[in-house]
Formats: sequence, structure tokens, C-alpha cells
Amino acid sequence: MRTEILALLRETDGYVSGQELCEKFGVSRTAVWKAVKQLKEAGYQIRAVQNKGYRLISVPDILSESELKSRRKTTWIGKKIFYFDTVGSTNTEAKRLAEEGLESGTLVVAGRQDSGRGRRGKVWQSPEGTAIYMTLLLKPEVETNHAARLTLVMALAVSKAITEVTGRPAGIKWPNDIVMNGKKICGILTELSAQPDYIDYLVIGVGINVHTEEFSEELAETATSVFLETGRHFLRAELIEAVWEAFEEYYEIFLLTEDLSALVKEYDSRMVNLHKMVKVLDPKEPFEGKAMGITPGGELIVDTWESRRLVSSGEVSVRGIYGYV
Repeated sequence: MRTEILALLRETDGYVSGQELCEKFGVSRTAVWKAVKQLKEAGYQIRAVQNKGYRLISVPDILSESELKSRRKTTWIGKKIFYFDTVGSTNTEAKRLAEEGLESGTLVVAGRQDSGRGRRGKVWQSPEGTAIYMTLLLKPEVETNHAARLTLVMALAVSKAITEVTGRPAGIKWPNDIVMNGKKICGILTELSAQPDYIDYLVIGVGINVHTEEFSEELAETATSVFLETGRHFLRAELIEAVWEAFEEYYEIFLLTEDLSALVKEYDSRMVNLHKMVKVLDPKEPFEGKAMGITPGGELIVDTWESRRLVSSGEVSVRGIYGYV
């Protein structure tokens, strides 16, 4: 009931009477009072006025199942939300849930990760209370070799969400790093379980540096956070909801063609390395050229002056000639 009361208080500008809450949820005034008391203890500032009722005054930066569910405006993402204070990896937990038969759209969120991972097995630092760690479970009915394109769809959603919530541009360094002011603010990791002719499920993990105030010497030159770039603290739950609202929109567009043909223009507009010199770190044949955008299949178009080459993500990295971007 806490979730339902919180959602109603959030939607109402003025006061909600205790009697209205009792009638709406079919409970006693004592039950309502206890639920409100629990919300206050969790950090929500709720004003209670006799003969008026309850009013939500302020919301803390808290992640919980109730907070996430009470903000939910998506159609199918987050119908089931699993929140953990600490988890090894939200991707690992989402895969476990997939194996148990949980539905597409199931969302896993954690306050902290013990074993967060990035591309090529790199460790993703996951301190408590400073970032967003979440994974979406999907069971798309698309061709197996088209699934990797969803990583770019997610990059679009995160870029849009951070930009809208913070008012500051958050671009994309192909294929799926989210960048503010030339430094990485978010990593995205997609993992797939598939048969030759169909997808069992895939999980897309998203890690966003939100409140982080400092990074290790190793990461300081390439990593940043929302706080470091804006000087402001934003509610992580608000940003999470914004990501999933954007992803739902882009995902429906993607499913029409199973590619990015209708999203190329927007993706290119968010690319921080568009029309810039890049170095493609292909283990077989590294080369340099100018990034010219993406194809509907999500490949990076690189103009080497001798020819235009298409680069698939996979295990290939792209860097700027003089640095990360």
C-alpha cells in the first residue's frame, strides 16, 4: 500500500484526505497512518494537516521498489521491478530471472553491485548511493543477428533521458558510451542467450554515474558524473523512469524494421565523434579515418579517404585521435 499512497500523493498538487485514502484502498485510517509513518521514516517529507489530509512536500534521493513503482508511467517496462540493496550484478540477476520464466520488461535495480562488469570483462566500479545500476530483461521476437542493435537503441534512450533531466547535453560515443563534456558518464552492456534461429532472452545493463564526486587516478581522465558536470544532485529514480520512457518509445520504432533506419538521424545528431577523426582499434588491422555516422544496421561509417569502411561493434573499440573522444 505504501507504493499506491506514494503514487497518489505524487500525482496530487494539494492534500489528499485520509478518508479518501481509506476508501480508495479499502483500509482503515490506522493502516493509512502506519503507511505514511513508514514513508516518513524512509525520508519522504509528508505534511499532515487536520481536516485536510496528507501532502507530499519533498522526496529524498532514494531507490526502493515503492519509489520506482510509484513513478512508473511506462506501458510494459517495469510491470515487475526487483530492487536489491546489494547484488553481484544486475545483469546476472536479470539472467537468473529470465531462466525462471520472468516476462519481458522485467526490471532489476540495485543500490550497489559487488561484481559489476563492462565490455570485454572490465570491472565497472559500483559504490553505494552514488550511481544507477539497472538491467532490463527483454524477449524480443527479432532475428538473432539483429539483437546487438538494441544496445544502440538503449544508448539513444539514456542520452535523451540524461539530457532532458539535467538540461545538459549527454552525447553518444559510438556505439554505446554516454559522454558529457568529453568524458564517459554511462556504460551499457548487452548479453544474449539465443538459439541459432531465435532469441531466448537478452539483458541490457545500464550503469550511470550520478552523484560520484571523484574517481580513481586511472579513471579520472575519462570518467565523469552528472554531479561533476552540473554541480547539482538529481533524483536517481527520476532519471531511471526517464530512461525507460525513452527506451519504450525507441524500442517500438526499432521493432517495425528490426534496425535503426528510423533512428539513424537522431543517433547521428547525438554522436560526439561525428565528423571527427577516430582510431579504430581493430586487433587485426587498426586504422584511422573520419566518423561519418551510422548505418541502419548500427555499423559506424568511417571515411579513410581511400574508401568508406563499415565498423561493427563486437570487440572493436573506437577512440579519438588525441584521447577518449
